[in-house]
Amino acid sequence: MLKESITKITGAKVEVFTVPTDAPEADGTCSWNSTTMVLVTLEAGGKVGLGYTYADEATAKVVHSLLPKTVSGRDVFVHAAILQDIYRQVRNLGETGITRMAAAAIDNALWDLKARLLDVPLVNLLGRVRDGIPVYGSGGFTSYSDDQLQLQLGGWAQQGFGMVKMKVGSHPEDDPRRAKVARSAIGQSCELFVDANGAYTVTQALLFAEEFAQQRVRWFEEPVSSDNLPGLNEVRARAPIGMDIAAGEYGYTAWYFRRMIDSGAVTILQADATRCGGISGFLNVAALCWAANLPLSSHCGPSMHLHVCCSVPRAIHMEFFHDHVRIERMFFDGFSEPQNGVMKPDLSRPGNGLELKEKDAAVYRV
Repeated sequence: MLKESITKITGAKVEVFTVPTDAPEADGTCSWNSTTMVLVTLEAGGKVGLGYTYADEATAKVVHSLLPKTVSGRDVFVHAAILQDIYRQVRNLGETGITRMAAAAIDNALWDLKARLLDVPLVNLLGRVRDGIPVYGSGGFTSYSDDQLQLQLGGWAQQGFGMVKMKVGSHPEDDPRRAKVARSAIGQSCELFVDANGAYTVTQALLFAEEFAQQRVRWFEEPVSSDNLPGLNEVRARAPIGMDIAAGEYGYTAWYFRRMIDSGAVTILQADATRCGGISGFLNVAALCWAANLPLSSHCGPSMHLHVCCSVPRAIHMEFFHDHVRIERMFFDGFSEPQNGVMKPDLSRPGNGLELKEKDAAVYRV
């Protein structure tokens, strides 16, 4: 049993890093030219745990106010009590958005620190179900030319990825053609996913679902806004056979996911541990999926999901999102490179296996 002097959190800080994209990027409802990571590090017993979220700099201000009030000086193994204190502190700020992402970054760091103090891989602390999990290459931005689209998606297919995803919705009339371009790049053995980010109306989504089916699209993500559960349910009910309807990336609370499941709006639920209250929140979603016998897929940030997705039964794959993969490769030693489209935790490394490359990251510190 670890002594309290070892498990007491003696250091806590938050840092912000903003990384320009390597090309202009857009999806069906948004465009951007940089990505921001809010990184939390916690220290106890000579060990340092890290967790992060991809969020605005304002999230770091919330974290900065929470650390001395709820985290510093506490025993890392009263993790659940710390979370409850965090949620009480942000009650009047609202339960979603940046407050939940701030909680997520802290929670992820707490999990990592606990595993490092015990000198075990995080997946073993959580309870390993599988040794690795498939990923799907995700990018194909609507701002890409045909050549960029083919190079990126085709490159993943050549590396052995069994699934790739492209963005649609900026110019709906051109989306069926772009899907055909993508299919020609990846061949017939690789599955093609599309993500509209809620850009379509219900009528458009039903029309394009039929068009996408001609290119054997197997996953249609957020065909309409995920807040439009009746509309999402209608698309799910009338989608071509063999086409999954997915949503959930904007979920922050367990009750949000419960409503989505109860509505019957999706055939695969998505959750993001950098948004939904961290790994603890992701485990709540996984329990709901277990109870509903519903597949679960993680959204973005593959390094922050790898261990938890290898520990929950209903997880089927993870998103290998271009922006976040690029940053995680740049920032961390211990990034797990996929082999034939599968990521595996490195069981020789404690915690989440990541070590910050201080000098490389410092260039992007805000």
